[in-house]
Amino acid sequence: MKPFTTPVAGCMRWGIWGAGFNTNEFLRIINECVEHGITSFDHADIYGDYTTESDFGDALKASPSLRQQIQLITKCGIQLVTPNRSHHNIKSYNTSKEHIVESAENSLRNFHTDYIDLFLIHRPDPLMNPEEVAEAIARLKQQGKILHFGVSNFLPHQVSLLQKHLPVEYNQLEISILHLAPFTNGELDYCLQNNIKPMAWSPLGGGILSDDTHPRYRAIAACAAELAAKYFTGINQVLIAFLLAHPSGIIPVVGTTKTERLIQAKNAAEIELAREDWFKLYSASTGEEVA
Repeated sequence: MKPFTTPVAGCMRWGIWGAGFNTNEFLRIINECVEHGITSFDHADIYGDYTTESDFGDALKASPSLRQQIQLITKCGIQLVTPNRSHHNIKSYNTSKEHIVESAENSLRNFHTDYIDLFLIHRPDPLMNPEEVAEAIARLKQQGKILHFGVSNFLPHQVSLLQKHLPVEYNQLEISILHLAPFTNGELDYCLQNNIKPMAWSPLGGGILSDDTHPRYRAIAACAAELAAKYFTGINQVLIAFLLAHPSGIIPVVGTTKTERLIQAKNAAEIELAREDWFKLYSASTGEEVA
């Protein structure tokens, strides 16, 4: 399998939760991404109230040759209350063996494919039985239905619990200039220590630079603009480069409906921030010098 690209294209808002793309529009943006070397696409079963996977899959069905050019990432474990799942009475988590296997097989049907490149548990489940998870993932891998396994939003002790029963290869975390905790709370350290690849969702902080009401907006925006001028690039590229500087090899998952923003994120890989410039951004976010 090809390695996942930097960035991964986040598809959460491509369907009815956002742009509402039709099949032709899905095909257009997928092809544009592939043309620019962005071939990894991040999903979850719940996106679009359980419809975005199948919308994306309809595009793959219309152009079957695309499947061999891309990598599909999806997640399971959250149960939403929605007309598409009328038997769900409360939002909850489910990491039972039966649910994991059923979710993976649903995703395979939705995508019109026979394998998923990376399958993630979406959120830590207080009732998770690691042995059940291991049994489900082992079965799916043995059948060739998933190639790689990981988690999302798991703390180190939760990953460690799973690791006693099966390999965990990825952890998708919230990491950005606005969410610095993983740099110091052990999450990224644990990834480095255990050869787990971190992915960063919301790597641009959910659009802070268009929200001048945020308490750190001015400091971050001013610092990022100064560095953008220094490196002859854009502000978004600087904020992605901030993540890429970490030795754990963070892979940003950029959720956008605009190809040009994904291309900007890809170009951030060409920027090598000086160590002091990294700490300028860090201090602009925290509002104080490091100790």
